[in-house]
Formats: sequence, structure tokens, C-alpha cells
Amino acid sequence: MSNAIKSPRRRAREFALQGVYQWLLSQAQLTSIESQMAEVGGFDKCDRELFLGLLRGTISNAPELQVGFAPYIERPLNELSPIERGILLISTFELIHRPETPYRVVINEAIELAKGYGGTDGHKFVNGVLDKLAARVRADEVEANAQQRRAARNGNPG
Repeated sequence: MSNAIKSPRRRAREFALQGVYQWLLSQAQLTSIESQMAEVGGFDKCDRELFLGLLRGTISNAPELQVGFAPYIERPLNELSPIERGILLISTFELIHRPETPYRVVINEAIELAKGYGGTDGHKFVNGVLDKLAARVRADEVEANAQQRRAARNGNPG
């Protein structure tokens, strides 16, 4: 039943995570991963353009993306679960290379992926890392959002 309410963009992120996970574990070729994902049930309901952009962008920029989030993790990269690492890679790609997607959407989607696929408290870890990363790579957007929240709390809607 929950599958019925997933947006095409959420599905695209889920398939991208599955593809990045496969790449992390096997170093399979991108074309092979793309064709395998296309065969999975429900793929036809995902935003294919977003899926391809996230998968290709994440894998081709993985070293740079890891450098981006590494300062905000308190353990070596190789100690992250492949799911947490995959989520952080995809979300870091989105934060850096897809400014049209609001940072809060990127973080919320990452949290949902971590809740659905990760360990018990993985979503808290992912949230903490991405909050810090967003404050650095999307500083203006984060500050504008904070100002809007402060204004709303003070009865001044912006």
C-alpha cells in the first residue's frame, strides 16, 4: 500500500540508492547497473530523468562527494554501512549539483531513505551530517530559511 503513494521522484531516489549500493559493493559498470535497475518492478513509475541524473552524477563524482561530507562524519568512510554511504553520496550530489531542489527536500528525502533502508538510527546520523553539509554548501538558502522560521515565530510571516 505504501508503494502506491510514493512520488516518481521518491522512487527515482530509491532506485538511485539501489544502483549506488550495487556500485559500492561490486564496482559494476554504470551501464550494467542502469539496465539492471530498469528491469526492477516499479521502475516504470519513477522519474527516469532524475534517476539517471542522480545515479550517473553520484558515481562519476564519488571521490569529490566523499570529500564533501567526510568532515562531518566521526568515523572512517569504510566503517559506514553501504546504505548510509550511498545515501550521503546521493544527497551530497544533490546539495552541490542540483540547487533547484531545496536543501530541506534533499535532507528529508535522505532521512526517508535511511528510515526505509538503513539501520535503526541511521536516519539521525544522515540528518546530522547533511544539516552540517547544507550549512556549508547552501549557506544562503539555509540562512534564508532560518530567517523565515524566526519571522514566523515572531508573528511576522516573512
